[in-house]
Amino acid sequence: MADSGSGFRALLLLGLVVVFSYLPLGCSRFVVEKNSLRVTSPDSVKGTYDSAIGNFGIPQYGGSMAGVAKYPKANRNGCQEFDKHGISFRSTPGSLPTFVLVDRGECFFALKAWNAQKAGASAVLVQDNTDETLITMDLPEDEGTPDYLENITIPSALIEKGFGERLKKAIESDEMVSVNLDWREAVPHPDDRVEYQLWTNSNDECGVKCDMLMEFVKDFKGPAQILEKGGYTQFTPHYITWYCPQAFTRSKQCESQCINHGRYCAPDPEQDFSSGYDGKDVVIENLRQLCVFREANETKKPWIWWDYVTDFQIRCPMKEKKYNAECAKEVLKSLGLDLKKIEKCMGDPNANSDNPILKEEQDAQIGKGSRGDVTILPTLVVNNRQYRGKLEKGAVVKAICSGFQETTEPAVCLSSDVETNECLENNGGCWQDKTANLTACKDTFRGRVCECPLVDGVQFKGDGYTTCEAAGPGRCKINNGGCWQGSRDGHSYSACSDSKCECPVGFKGDGVKSCVDIDECKEKKACQCPECSCKNTWGSYDCTCSGDLLYMRDHDTCISKTGSETRSAWVAFWVIVVGLAMAAAGGFLIYKYRLRSYMDSEIRAIMAQYMPLDSQSEVPSHFSDQHT
Repeated sequence: MADSGSGFRALLLLGLVVVFSYLPLGCSRFVVEKNSLRVTSPDSVKGTYDSAIGNFGIPQYGGSMAGVAKYPKANRNGCQEFDKHGISFRSTPGSLPTFVLVDRGECFFALKAWNAQKAGASAVLVQDNTDETLITMDLPEDEGTPDYLENITIPSALIEKGFGERLKKAIESDEMVSVNLDWREAVPHPDDRVEYQLWTNSNDECGVKCDMLMEFVKDFKGPAQILEKGGYTQFTPHYITWYCPQAFTRSKQCESQCINHGRYCAPDPEQDFSSGYDGKDVVIENLRQLCVFREANETKKPWIWWDYVTDFQIRCPMKEKKYNAECAKEVLKSLGLDLKKIEKCMGDPNANSDNPILKEEQDAQIGKGSRGDVTILPTLVVNNRQYRGKLEKGAVVKAICSGFQETTEPAVCLSSDVETNECLENNGGCWQDKTANLTACKDTFRGRVCECPLVDGVQFKGDGYTTCEAAGPGRCKINNGGCWQGSRDGHSYSACSDSKCECPVGFKGDGVKSCVDIDECKEKKACQCPECSCKNTWGSYDCTCSGDLLYMRDHDTCISKTGSETRSAWVAFWVIVVGLAMAAAGGFLIYKYRLRSYMDSEIRAIMAQYMPLDSQSEVPSHFSDQHT
């Protein structure tokens, strides 16, 4: 039998898995968002029926779609690719789109829609397999879900079991079953302003849903800010929280996941209590984002919430271990928000009392009027009706625009081109150099991005929000590379080099904001000989010697000018004397050598006349011949 600690741990882990379907107060009341499904033929099925909008794909809010229902002869639950069974639902020119009817069960709802879409279907009708009240077809909870979820674009709807059987019977009788899906009344449109809410979360490590939510927030920021600035919409962000049971508020698990003594909790991001971030870190950041919205709303600029949330996602991700208060403060500073007001709004997370802002959030989770309880994260509510379908910019804009009364829609609803220019106000919270007229703010269709610029072939590097520095060769040509520079008395100095900012010789400082002249005389770094007199100049120094002495900078010493001249004269004299002596000695040696050579040749000639040398032949004697 497990001990109470491990039992609670298992219970809490289970609670974390289903936390977003857990309501903190009261009795839950889940409202299924429906659209009208009308069958126009045959007469045996003709009529209007309810269908539950799927929480994936793209419903055509504000519009309708007509098509023909078909029930496949194989793969009737839609869990396999229809192409493998030789089945195609692609419409031929001039024919109506195909609505595929499939059976519930055996696989995820989303997989059925994906397989039907790949086979050419325009919509999916899923027949319930039990007689029950309609439910919302949600996304899979499995973190290993394939990427096809983001690619589903066709709408889907769940229909009751009995109605599905009637459709099947008509289709199998070879009758043409014409169906019309109508979303025009899915969102009420009471006036010329749409009110909508997004239930979101700052946690970026909760799997597929978190990834889709983060991507949507970045994509939708531009249209959301245009609608809000024009006064066409009133947006409010919300965050789901839960509470820890009273009996466990002092436990290690609750203390790591909750603030205010177990009153407000969030699941552990990694679902591992022993490592990484805790749930209370997520609660605190959620609270900070709520306070950012309140502060922005008080300054009549509620759209700044979108800037803060997207910037926080980019600059402070959990994966890079930057999900903390320090990083959040840097984002707040870049957007010009009042840190003290936001900290005061957040209150003390360790207090044993209610936090009024988070208390309101828990109360708001309970459904009111036509809106059901918020149990799915993320959830978009438009004019008090929960949006169903993929959180995709175009689909959400269409859903919001369907909430306006006819002829009161803003221009953004009538044009696919949504242009923003967020860089005009506060430079979009990005880095800028006003002196050089440089900025990291770039306006795009999806809103502004902060990226360091490329100027005249020189790439600036940095985070784009607080710093951008020129890098590489040529950086000194652009605003002196962001380094210090100065001129005085006809002399100019710069701290810029190709790799860094470093004060030149004779100066000290950081090389960026300042380089201060070093007083070599005062700091006794030069001109320290007894006879020296030092005078500091900007970037250098002058050193003079008393009397007739001459200052030698390299040796930092003074020498006598007269002594120097005398020594120089004697050195020259002796150089000449030595040179002449060497020349005389050389001449004498040459003379002696030539004289001796001449005398040797003369002596040899004389001796050759009186005695033959060994090298000469005997000379024949004619005198002897005459006397023989």
